[in-house]
Amino acid sequence: MYTSRKINDDLYWVGANDHRLALFENIHPIYHGVSYNSYLLLDKKTVLFDTVDWSGARQLLENIKELLGDRKLDYLVINHMEPDHAASIEEIMLRWPDVKVITTPKAVQMMHQFSFPVNDNLETVKEGDTRCFGKHTVTFIYAPMVHWPEAMVTFDTTDGILFSADAFGSFRALDGKLFAEEFDFDREWLDDARRYYTNIVGKYGPHVQTLLAKAATVEIKMICPLHGPVWRKDLGYILDKYQHWSTYEPEEKGIMIVYASMYGNTENAAEVLAGKLAERGVTDTRLYDVSSTHVSYLISDLFKYSHLVLASVTYNLGIFPPMHNFLADMKALNLQNRTVAVLENGSWAPRAGALIRKELGEMKHMTVLDESMTITSSLQEQNLNELDTLADALAASVK
Repeated sequence: MYTSRKINDDLYWVGANDHRLALFENIHPIYHGVSYNSYLLLDKKTVLFDTVDWSGARQLLENIKELLGDRKLDYLVINHMEPDHAASIEEIMLRWPDVKVITTPKAVQMMHQFSFPVNDNLETVKEGDTRCFGKHTVTFIYAPMVHWPEAMVTFDTTDGILFSADAFGSFRALDGKLFAEEFDFDREWLDDARRYYTNIVGKYGPHVQTLLAKAATVEIKMICPLHGPVWRKDLGYILDKYQHWSTYEPEEKGIMIVYASMYGNTENAAEVLAGKLAERGVTDTRLYDVSSTHVSYLISDLFKYSHLVLASVTYNLGIFPPMHNFLADMKALNLQNRTVAVLENGSWAPRAGALIRKELGEMKHMTVLDESMTITSSLQEQNLNELDTLADALAASVK
């Protein structure tokens, strides 16, 4: 049975939701599922904007057939070639063999790499090209590295609709709803939207800034991304979030305390520090065990908060491996503009602190507080003054 939803007089969502997939890109947990968005325009010419993952192909085809009726599909616009959006290209072409595929030259190369049979059905476009489908005229805007090199976005100049590819997307299935205002977005969706951006697109902030600059030159009335809800109200809200995320500026003043603890002693020190911060009026704090928290959640909250405490036990004369992996992800995703404090533990040769500082020194615009702390095995009474000094420095920096 079809599950399409009407967006306006002649535009429909025809995508699919997936609750069976456990790991997005086989990396990131998605406990609330994910949507694969595809859009069908019923103008004088019929146009499908992107397809869906192979797992949603059947639902996509049912939705399209129901809306087309006896009409043929004239055009397929491919904004992004990642398989969760392009895997169903061949299924579309098998059912509508005369469909004309519109995309970028780099996307054509990828279509051949994925062995899609599109040789006689291709029409490449360059930056600023337009196409008229009847009432609707669209223009094509290149968006390289947001977050693949072939990506573009399509802007419907008639209705002010931006088909934004992976930009403005989010984890989480739509489950019958479609528009952002149909949810309590701040409560239900923001964390998933941030985790999606920071882990999927986060490395490419400068490229997102370039796209935002291009978007500022047109009057956008609606955003139709390839994952998550459609934005037709309060566009400034999501644009402001993207401004923060893509410039690596924190959304709010707060402290993440991420600890690596083998037997609970470093964890205890992290909890005592959190209590001392609360006594100083700093209550916007979050504690995470780096061993039991998936790194995608750590990265997401680190894009949110201004301050970070890394508390790590020394392991084999190095950084505890899950903490080391977290630092590697921070570096890989271009995280910057944060204030960091370091706390180390070790029973005979504490070295984690110096090694963590070395890793942080290889990142951009990271302020590492001079105040640090070394614990030998467990927190002792004589350590409390030093912990107070660390708490004072963090509280002063936050405030």
